[in-house]
Amino acid sequence: MNLKISKEAAKWYKEELDIEDKAQLRFFVRYGGVGGKIPGFSLGLKLDKPQAIYASTEVDNITFFIEDADAWYFENSDLEVSLDDKRNEPIMEYV
Repeated sequence: MNLKISKEAAKWYKEELDIEDKAQLRFFVRYGGVGGKIPGFSLGLKLDKPQAIYASTEVDNITFFIEDADAWYFENSDLEVSLDDKRNEPIMEYV
């Protein structure tokens, strides 16, 4: 599984979460929400420390990661996060 975050999306997270230095951001599976890969589930994001990393990438001093416990959600797909310029918000695509 590959995790890809565009520089623009990383900058957006940095500004929205008031990150000034290094940080670790975890994508996690949550029950409910919209736009998820599996109906009834969606992705959340929170500042967290890795325990058992399934996938990760670093952009602009931010380590974005997914834990082993959430690997089932990404089965047979990668996650790419970019920035929607018109809405000024991240877009998550499963490829």
